[in-house]
Amino acid sequence: MDVFSFVTLFGGLAFFLYGMRLLSESLKKTAGGKLEKLLNKATDNKFKGLAVGAVITIAIQSSSAMTVMLVGFVNSGIMDLPQTVGVIFGSDIGTTLTAWILSLAGIDSGDNVFLKLLKPSCFSLIFALIGIILIMVAKKQRHKDIGSMLVGFSILMQGMTMMSASMEPLKEMDSFVSIMTAFKNPLLGVLSGAVVTGIIQSSAAAIGILQSISLTGQLTYGMAIPLVMGANIGTCMTAILSSIGVNRDAKRVTVIHVTIKLLGTVIWLIVFYTVNAILDFGFMDNTVNIVGVAAIHSIFNIANTVLLFPFSKLLVKIAHLIVKETDEEQDFKLDERLMLTPTIAVGECSNMMTKMVEKAKEGLDKSMGMLTSGYNSADFEFIKKNEEKVDGFEDLLGSYLMKLTTTQHLSVEDKNRSSRILQAIGEVERIADHANYLSDSAEEIDTKHLEFSDAAREELNRVIPAVRDIYTMALDCYLSKDAKHAGDVGPLRIVISEMCDKFKANHVERLAAGICTTEQGFVFNDILYSCVRIAEHSLNIAAIAYRYKSPGTTNTDTYMHDFKQRKDKDEKKYQEYVKKYKA
Repeated sequence: MDVFSFVTLFGGLAFFLYGMRLLSESLKKTAGGKLEKLLNKATDNKFKGLAVGAVITIAIQSSSAMTVMLVGFVNSGIMDLPQTVGVIFGSDIGTTLTAWILSLAGIDSGDNVFLKLLKPSCFSLIFALIGIILIMVAKKQRHKDIGSMLVGFSILMQGMTMMSASMEPLKEMDSFVSIMTAFKNPLLGVLSGAVVTGIIQSSAAAIGILQSISLTGQLTYGMAIPLVMGANIGTCMTAILSSIGVNRDAKRVTVIHVTIKLLGTVIWLIVFYTVNAILDFGFMDNTVNIVGVAAIHSIFNIANTVLLFPFSKLLVKIAHLIVKETDEEQDFKLDERLMLTPTIAVGECSNMMTKMVEKAKEGLDKSMGMLTSGYNSADFEFIKKNEEKVDGFEDLLGSYLMKLTTTQHLSVEDKNRSSRILQAIGEVERIADHANYLSDSAEEIDTKHLEFSDAAREELNRVIPAVRDIYTMALDCYLSKDAKHAGDVGPLRIVISEMCDKFKANHVERLAAGICTTEQGFVFNDILYSCVRIAEHSLNIAAIAYRYKSPGTTNTDTYMHDFKQRKDKDEKKYQEYVKKYKA
């Protein structure tokens, strides 16, 4: 074995790791929002979590990536800690599929054309050709992502072929045989498997290397079993690294992951080698082939799940014992680890946007209530703190989405969802600002003991319900993603604007007649100004909801132009609002 064999080995490993990364990322993009929907199904019970964990790991071809995702989900509040346990077990089972795919390299095809097509050296090249054609020719991004997926799979399989080829000369080396014999010691085998996997941070790659070694004919079941067990421990390194800088529940996800691997390995090592000492398994010195390695990997993970899955609640308790409770807690957060799975990251941004909209609406409701029912110090303090939270949501969502869209390749669907949020956050934040301004007006009225005239109070009691209706209608359109009533916002915005203009003119007349004071006039105009601005921002939010109600919808500017103009088709709705609010 010369230096070129080592170059081929590590080059093959590089191809394998890059191919797996490309395959995983492309699969996640192709899946779109399906991953998020699958994860939502995992919240019902641990058995669903087990199935979902297996399915998603099979889809993204990486249990390490799945664990990193879980850490991010818990850190961002998408999932609770107990919900992750079943997903972790499912992920351990799902990751074994990769080894079975790699075992196709060991097929002895002979002259059989069909069997030759099953060998990676053949079908991976066909996949690469199809993938490149899709990337170069396809117009839809989804088809390009499928092409990248095929190319990634081809690179992965080519890396496996290169590693296998580099191992070929080893079978003739006495020194290699001596080294392999040392792995008959179970503890040394577990340690070696854990170290190698921890360094490359991929149990699939470690199992792939082991499968390549098995092709030399020098690897026995007695050597392979502890090495596979060690590889399962080594894969915890990725989860450990991902838990740095996250909240306590997210750290507990890592603790559960590590506990499952360590407990499973220790228990099964003791059980297996105790039984072997009694019964003396005859197959331990038999040569293991590439399929045998895949079988060991699957059997260990399935057996581990059968053993520990019933103790899911105990695992959660262990995690709580190791990671103690603290007083620190954040009102809102977005974990950058979720960016590794863009569709999940966008989904969490959407969830946070919902919280932002609900906060803004709650503040508006309280400020409107103070204008009609009187000042309330508790509501005033709530509105102030609420406005700060909405500002925090805006800053966090804006910076997070900008980083996500500039550093990650998003599917068309995810781009639309991101644009929808980015366009809406400014409008929602401005609505919250005006809720704050209205609360200031309510406080000023109370502090200065201002008394509006009967005419002024009657006008406010007509415009405030209209404003409450328009922002409720617009925010509901956005939250429900149903633009059915978006068309009603435009005419109501016109009515509110006309009412405010009329009421301002009426107030000037009252000032001239000495019915109202100048101080009252300033506060009255401030309230009407905020009412008009809330109506304008509500129209913008309805326009955003309308634009994204379905692919290919006209742009927001066209919608804005349409509904800022009173057209014949809106006249009926306009007249309804005039009558309803006595405009």
